[in-house]
Amino acid sequence: MTLTLNGESLEMANGLNAHDLIVQLGYKNQRIALEVNEVIIPKSKHAEFTLNEGDICEIIKAVGGG
Repeated sequence: MTLTLNGESLEMANGLNAHDLIVQLGYKNQRIALEVNEVIIPKSKHAEFTLNEGDICEIIKAVGGG
């Protein structure tokens, strides 16, 4: 299936959930926020949230500062 991720087209396997996407992209164990179709998906829902063809996803990585 084709997703849009941070403004770029991305080909992924069908039936992918949000957790799988995060792992495949190398964001596991990092402080990120996931937005799908302009809705924030809580981390507690990543494993059960199935992505669909044409979804528009944004992954925002938290950056600490001081």
